[in-house]
Amino acid sequence: MLRGTVPSRERTGRRGRDRALSAPRLRVDSPERAGLDPGELRLLVRDVRAAVERGWAAGAVVVAGRGPVLAVEEALGWAVRHVRYEEESGTGVELPPEARVPVTPGTPFDLASLTKLFTAVAAVQQLERGTLGIDARVGAYLPDFTGAAAHGLTVRQLLTHTSGLRPELPLYDAADEAGRLALLRAEEPSAPPGTHRYSDLNMLLLQHLLQRLTGRPLDVLIHEGVTRPLGMTATGFGPCPGAAATEDQRRPWAKADRGMLRGEVHDENAWALGGVAGHAGMFSTGRDLAVFCRTLLAGGSYGPARILGPDFVELMLAAPGLGFAVDQPWFMGELAGRGAAGHTGFTGTSLVLDPATGAFLVLLANTVHPRRRPADNTVRATAATHLHRALRPL
Repeated sequence: MLRGTVPSRERTGRRGRDRALSAPRLRVDSPERAGLDPGELRLLVRDVRAAVERGWAAGAVVVAGRGPVLAVEEALGWAVRHVRYEEESGTGVELPPEARVPVTPGTPFDLASLTKLFTAVAAVQQLERGTLGIDARVGAYLPDFTGAAAHGLTVRQLLTHTSGLRPELPLYDAADEAGRLALLRAEEPSAPPGTHRYSDLNMLLLQHLLQRLTGRPLDVLIHEGVTRPLGMTATGFGPCPGAAATEDQRRPWAKADRGMLRGEVHDENAWALGGVAGHAGMFSTGRDLAVFCRTLLAGGSYGPARILGPDFVELMLAAPGLGFAVDQPWFMGELAGRGAAGHTGFTGTSLVLDPATGAFLVLLANTVHPRRRPADNTVRATAATHLHRALRPL
C-alpha cells in the first residue's frame, strides 16, 4: 500500500476478517514471555515512582507490554491528595492521610488530548466504509462552517494538524451554545493551510463533520464503534465520579472558576461544550488503554472484534500519522525513530505504540493536581526509553 492513499475496502475487509481470527486478547504474564527484560521494566516503574514521590504528579498508573502480554501494571501515589490550591503559599492544601484516595490499577484518569485518538479512529472508520473521503473538503460536509469552507480545508488536514487553524478558541467565554458554535463556524486559518500547527480546533471541526455525516453524536460513535466492541467498559466521556482528581481550577492560572475537579473534564472548552468534544473529555483506565493499544498493534482486531482493517490502521500510524504523532523523542524517548506512534494529554497522560515490535506503554498521571504547571516530559521520555531498552528478540 502506498502511504497516504486509501486502501481497497475489499482487500482490507478480507485481511481484517483473517486478522480478527488470530488476534488474541491481552493476558497478564511475565516480561520474559513478552520478550522484555524484567530489569529494565523494574527501572521503568522505579523512575515513575520516584517522579511521583518528588511531586511530578499526585499519582500514576503505568501499563506496559508487548504483543498479547501485559507485563507491567503498577499503581502509584494518590488519586486525590489535595483539597485545594493555596495561591498565597503556592502549595496545595493536603487532605489528612486517612481522607486521601490512593490510585489503584482500576482508577480512571481524565485523558485530555488522548481523546483525539478516539475521534481519529471514528473518522478513519468512515474512510474504510467509503462514506468519507480523506482529501474531501470540510466545506462539502459543513458548508455553514464558512471559515473552513472558504479556505478549502480537507479532512486530511484536520487529521494531520496541517489546517493552519490556531491552537484553540476561547469557547468557554461565549455566552451560550449558539455563541460557541458561531465562533467555530467563522474561524479561519491563522497560518497557510498545509502548515503544521497542532490545534484542538481540528478535532472539534472533525467532530461536527462526523456528527453531520452520520447523524449520531460523537460519544455514541465512539461507544458503538470502538469501546463497546473492544469491551472497554471503563472508557467514555464523563462525568466519571471515581476518577483521579485534577485541578483546583480558578483564574488567573486557569480559564474558568470551577474549583477542585474530580470526574468532570478538566479542559475548559470541552467543559463549555457539555463534556463531549473531539479534542478532550474522555476518561479511561490503564487496562482499557492497553486493550486499545493491543487492538491497533494487532491490525485493528481484538479477539473476535474488529474496529478497523490492517491497512487503515497502517494509514493511521504511518508518518505523518492520522490523529497520532509519529517518532517524537520528546515523549517517546529512544522508541522514536523507528515508527513509534502515540500522543500525550495535558492532564499528564500518554501512550506510545511500537508497531515494529508490538510493544506499548501507557502512562496515566494527574500532574495538574492541585494546579497546572509547565509540562515535564522527561518522565514520559525516560519511561519509553526503558521500554525500548527492555526489548529482546522473541
